[in-house]
Amino acid sequence: MFNIDKWNEIFETLSKNKLRTFLTSFAVFWGIFMLVILLGAGNGLKNGVTNQFNSDAINAIWISGGRTNLEYKGLKPGRRIRLRNSDLEYVEGLKDADNTSARISIRNATLSFNNIGGAFQIDAVTPGNQFIENCKIEDGRFINESDLKEYRKVTSIGMGVVKELYKDIDPIGTYLNLNGIPFKVVGVYSEQRENEQLRAYIPLTTGQRVFASADRLDNVQLTTGDLSLEESQAMANGIREHLAKNHVFDIEDKRAVRVNVDAENYEEIMNIMLGIKIFIMIIGAGTIVAGIVGVSNIMTIVIKERTKEIGVRKALGATPMSIIGMVLQESVFITSIAGYFGLLAGVGLLEGFGEYLESDFFSHPEVDVNVAIGTTIVLVIAGALAGFFPARRAAKIKPVVALRAD
Repeated sequence: MFNIDKWNEIFETLSKNKLRTFLTSFAVFWGIFMLVILLGAGNGLKNGVTNQFNSDAINAIWISGGRTNLEYKGLKPGRRIRLRNSDLEYVEGLKDADNTSARISIRNATLSFNNIGGAFQIDAVTPGNQFIENCKIEDGRFINESDLKEYRKVTSIGMGVVKELYKDIDPIGTYLNLNGIPFKVVGVYSEQRENEQLRAYIPLTTGQRVFASADRLDNVQLTTGDLSLEESQAMANGIREHLAKNHVFDIEDKRAVRVNVDAENYEEIMNIMLGIKIFIMIIGAGTIVAGIVGVSNIMTIVIKERTKEIGVRKALGATPMSIIGMVLQESVFITSIAGYFGLLAGVGLLEGFGEYLESDFFSHPEVDVNVAIGTTIVLVIAGALAGFFPARRAAKIKPVVALRAD
C-alpha cells in the first residue's frame, strides 16, 4: 500500500545527503548507460557485417584465377591462370549447383547519356548473377538467356547510374553509351550496398565479343542451395581439383586459383561477433554489479548513521519488516530512477548519433527492446538485493543497543 509519509521521509533523507545520493545514483546510471552503448555498438558491428554478406548470396562459392606460386611438372611459378568458358560449363554441370554465373569486369568505363557522362563499372554476366548478387529489379528486367544466345547489346543498370545520368528521365528503352558503344537499357536494379549500384550489367557473350576478351572470365560463381557448410567445402575442393588438372597447377597452390566459400566466411565472422557480444555483456554486467555494490555499501553507511533512529522506531513498536521495507524502498528507488535515466541516455545517444556512424561495417547501432526491458527488471531486483542485506541487519538491531549508539 502506498504510504506518503514513508516517501516523504525517503525524499527528505536523500535531500539531506545530496552528494552521496548523486554519487550513488551516478554509479548505477553509468553502468546501465555503458551497457546500452556497448550492446548497441555490438549490434551495429553485427548488422554491418551481416549487410555485407546479405548483399550477396550467403551460400555462394566464388572462383577466380590468380598466379601460380609453386613449381609444377617443370612449369615455373608466376604463371597467370585464367578461367575460361569451359570452366563455367563445368560448374553449370555440377549436380548441386543452384544458380551459376560468370563475369568479366571493365573498371572505370565511361557511361554517357545525352552528353552527361561519368566513370562506372561494366560487368558482363549471365542471368544467374541476379540471384548470386541479390539484385532487386526496380524496373524492366535483368539479362536473360536470349540476350546471351543472340549477343544482344542490352544492359541493366544500377540505381546509382540512373541518379547520375538520367535524373528525372525514365531510362527504360533508352540507349546508353558504354565506352562509346550504344546499349539499350532493359532494366534498373538496386542492391544493399550503394557502390554495387554504380554498374551496368551486359550479357557475357556480348561483353566477350565487344570488348575483345575472347573466352576469358574474371571469375565464376555458383550457389549451393541447401548444402551444409561441410558439403559446400567438399564441392569447393572438387572444383579446385578439376581446375588444377585442367590448368596444370599444384592443387596445394592456393594462389593459382582462389575458391572462396561464403558460408565458411559467414560462420567465422558470426562466431567472432558472438564472442564480441559475450565480451560486451560481461563488461557491461561487471559495470552494473560495481554500481549495485556501491549502492549496497552506501545503504550500509546510511543504516549505520540512522542506528538511533531505527532504535527509536523499534522502541515505538516498528516491526522488522517495516524497517526492511523502508530501506528496500529507498534502495530500489535510487537504482530504478538512476537506471531508467541511464537507459534513456544510452538509447537516446544511439538514436541521435547512430546515423552519423553508418559505414559498410557498422550499421543501425540499436538495443533490442527485450534486452532493455530485461535489464530494467534485473536492475530493480539488484536494487532490492543491494538494500536487503543492510536492511536485514538493521532489523536485527535491539532497541537498547541502537539507542546507545554514537
